[in-house]
Amino acid sequence: MKAGNGGNGLVTFRREKYVPRGGPSGGDGGNGGSVIFQVQPGLRTLLDFRYRQRFLARNGEPGGPSNRAGKASEDLVVTVPQGTVIWDTEDGRLVADLAGEEQSAVVARGGRGGRGNARFATSTERAPTFAEKGEPGEERSVRVELRLIADAGLIGLPNAGKSTFLSRVSAARPKIADYPFTTLEPNLGVVGIPGREEAAFVLADIPGLIKGAHAGSGLGDKFLRHIERTRVLVHLVDVAPLDGSPVSAYKDIRQELALYDPALAGKPEIVVATKIDLPGAEDGAKALERHLGGPVLRASPLTGQGLTTVLHAVADLLATAGLPETRPAGEWRTSAREPEPPPVAPDSVSLSPKRLAASRLAAKRGFAVVVEDGVFVVRGLTAERTVVMTDLENPAGLRHLQHVLKRRGVVRALREAGARTGSPVRIGDFEFDFLE
Repeated sequence: MKAGNGGNGLVTFRREKYVPRGGPSGGDGGNGGSVIFQVQPGLRTLLDFRYRQRFLARNGEPGGPSNRAGKASEDLVVTVPQGTVIWDTEDGRLVADLAGEEQSAVVARGGRGGRGNARFATSTERAPTFAEKGEPGEERSVRVELRLIADAGLIGLPNAGKSTFLSRVSAARPKIADYPFTTLEPNLGVVGIPGREEAAFVLADIPGLIKGAHAGSGLGDKFLRHIERTRVLVHLVDVAPLDGSPVSAYKDIRQELALYDPALAGKPEIVVATKIDLPGAEDGAKALERHLGGPVLRASPLTGQGLTTVLHAVADLLATAGLPETRPAGEWRTSAREPEPPPVAPDSVSLSPKRLAASRLAAKRGFAVVVEDGVFVVRGLTAERTVVMTDLENPAGLRHLQHVLKRRGVVRALREAGARTGSPVRIGDFEFDFLE
């Protein structure tokens, strides 16, 4: 993701007839466009990202003469399905969790337009010959994944009857076959209950899990993340298996949920004994009841036996279950430009109490001074932005930068941190020697 750069400010002066001493008239540059991810209703997959993996927003236009501001660029809106989670690939931080129906998040923020020389005119500097450059837009690489939004999720071993169940109770048409791992991707269906129209819910068919799924076995944990979004779990257990026992099958799935995320094991659950129409199925259902210490529902997705009872039980449980868990907005950064906590000096550098106090004072001002390999590094959003937007090849711009750094206390903080004449100083990508 690359947001647009801000447009450069302009250095120009009014030259009009009958207007003596026209003065500076350079306009400001326009802001660069941001890259925004927005939920689009009806979108169900992230397939578009397979064919397009670079998103570049436009730059802002430079300022014009006669105090004309440059045009700001429009934001680049990237549409994603509900339930999209965005991670920063560099530091692994969660950028946004788009669980809301119309939620959006700024993934890369556009740069601010530079100010023209007309903005720097003062009573003592009546003809400034410098302007600001546009601020570079943010650039970051992100990993995008989809976690389905559903009210209830069907879980169970392969061939437990989940896809058949979904096809019988909704209009979804997943692939159904008599071999394991027929379902390779989650399927969603809207389930309506006759006589209880207000109790309709979204049901997700999660691909079959096996023992060791949390560690990557079978289809692995690729689909376990989708279960996090569901409010309740509908655990289908084949009580007439060709090998194994229903109790061990139930215990294996429960163990995988707990190993992947203990919160999953605490979700409300309905246990359904499936394939109850097969010989010996009732004995398996009774063994499952003895293990759970209570009755379990019985159903046959193939014949439709008991499905209505299961749907009413799911609707009743959803009426009392809470909303799916999402991340609070304060637990992730929406922009890399947000101020970070002051860095800690390396262990190899021993700061005296006086230098430590100076570092704390600098942190309160919005920047911090640390020593790295003998270089005094100034870290802070405002200080780094000021440097990157300064035309360092313009002597007048350099003088203005020195004045700004002194006024904001950066020079004093460097001196108190131990900088002396000749000490190397770095602010962003700009490095210079400190001079008293």
